[in-house]
Amino acid sequence: MNSMTGFGAASVPFCGASLRVEISGINRKQLECAINLPHPWAELEPYVRSFVAKKVSRGRLNIYVSSQSSDDSGKGFFHLHQTKLNILNERLKEVRAVCGREVELSVDTLLRLGVLTDSVEEETTPEQVWREALCPALQQAMEQFLAMRAQEGKNLATDMLIRTEKLRTLRTQMIEAAATVPAHYRETLLRRLKDQGLVLEEPDERLTKELALFADKCDVSEEMTRLKSHLQQFEAFISSTDEAVGRPLDFLCQEIFRELNTTGSKANSAELAQLVVTAKTELEKIREQVQNVE
Repeated sequence: MNSMTGFGAASVPFCGASLRVEISGINRKQLECAINLPHPWAELEPYVRSFVAKKVSRGRLNIYVSSQSSDDSGKGFFHLHQTKLNILNERLKEVRAVCGREVELSVDTLLRLGVLTDSVEEETTPEQVWREALCPALQQAMEQFLAMRAQEGKNLATDMLIRTEKLRTLRTQMIEAAATVPAHYRETLLRRLKDQGLVLEEPDERLTKELALFADKCDVSEEMTRLKSHLQQFEAFISSTDEAVGRPLDFLCQEIFRELNTTGSKANSAELAQLVVTAKTELEKIREQVQNVE
């Protein structure tokens, strides 16, 4: 079981520069990818998206790719794009001929025009970038990302198993509390009749019928049986080697809540009602954790 929260980063040397990939993830019901690539490599986005889809099934991933000179001395930090420079010179000649004066260019202008770059984006083809740098860096970053998600998943599983055990204990207490409800109702009914001066001789058919109807109305044995089954399935999914268990766990949370809600409506007992409220509180804590599970 994996969490949807994680982070991974990796850098790969490439053509005198360093290509860096950062991956961060948060919870989402579906898979969403926000990919930030340098403009010259924008056509590689389908490659990145396809790569991610094979590794992750749920969550919002933010993938940031950048390249920067790896020359520590600072020499050669800026790269000159000769082809663009030649084209720019030709255009400047035309501008000078029309304007009749010199046109000065600042470093900032050259950077904005892509004639000077602080990376190797313009010096390589996208296919070469993918093959030699982006794919290897993405693979390394993804390994870190998945490892962190797996560790987070273990922590979530430990917490949820503790809470499901609490639900099991509460279920046992609910069964015990529900078993006393008919007897308590019988005593209450007889006391009220006696207070009104009506004393029934036992066995009384009317009393027996009333108690039988009441016992059937407040019986929660079916709910408790289904609750036990849901908890068993929940724990089985948590312990499963299947990585994508978030959706079935979310569904089981809904079903567990349904059984608790029905039990509460049949309670007719302050003790049983309080146990149901406590169980719902634990379930809500589990549900919050499930929202982070892939």
